[in-house]
Amino acid sequence: MSLRGKTLFITGASRGIGLAIGLRAARDGANVAIAAKTGEPNPKLPGTVFTAAKEIDDAGGKGLPLVTDIRFEEQVQAAVAKTVETFGGIDILVNNASAISLTPTEMTDMKRYDLMHGINTRGTFVCSKACIPHLRKSAAAGRNPHILNISPPLNMEQRWFAPHVAYTMAKFGMSLCVLGMSGELAPAGIAVNALWPRTTIATAAIKNLLGGDAAMRGSRKPEIMGDAAHAIFAKPSRDFTGKFLIDDDVLRAEGVTDLDGYAVDPTAPLLPDFFV
Repeated sequence: MSLRGKTLFITGASRGIGLAIGLRAARDGANVAIAAKTGEPNPKLPGTVFTAAKEIDDAGGKGLPLVTDIRFEEQVQAAVAKTVETFGGIDILVNNASAISLTPTEMTDMKRYDLMHGINTRGTFVCSKACIPHLRKSAAAGRNPHILNISPPLNMEQRWFAPHVAYTMAKFGMSLCVLGMSGELAPAGIAVNALWPRTTIATAAIKNLLGGDAAMRGSRKPEIMGDAAHAIFAKPSRDFTGKFLIDDDVLRAEGVTDLDGYAVDPTAPLLPDFFV
């Protein structure tokens, strides 16, 4: 199933996983609204909403750069309104934007706690709330609408909470949105699912926060998440919902047996991601 003519609203899409999902959709000829904070170049982080939009255009899609801080409802509403004005509606929402701090409770300052919860859990809820009316219209038009949260399966085990309570709570908040909204929106024919990587993904967060070049070598490229997301969007939204999916499981179910091409360094042992 092609995404040609479909409109995606992706948060945190100026780089990394969000951009990879947008680029895969762009290869089909999709419209991609890039909602992210980065409007000016940052020497520590690659990409802005404007460079991402150009990449989307170059890949065959139509990019719309939207400088948006999803912690602020009015900015989200304005970004959604601009997307609908530009492309005529929204068919797919990808809640990808996240903040991370792998700190124990005593080392987590409340500013960082509020940032993680404001972006991860609250931002996901706000963006979903703003997009749902347009996804309902997409469903009514038979356009197979999806919400996809880049969040982990709800493994309610102590080992995932104890080292970094605040971060786990914030990420699991995104997953709880999947659990609840999939049931809430099923009658409307809107799919709500979660996608999470089996391994670390080669993004700025991995390089800067989780181990530098060594961690990057043990990671897979963001393209694996883009391809897995694309496969999910092809599923019928009325039936394929409420699922907590892992990227390589999705691709294997599609018949992809050789995943070596996704490895940054095929000779390096892969590093498992959190929560899997």
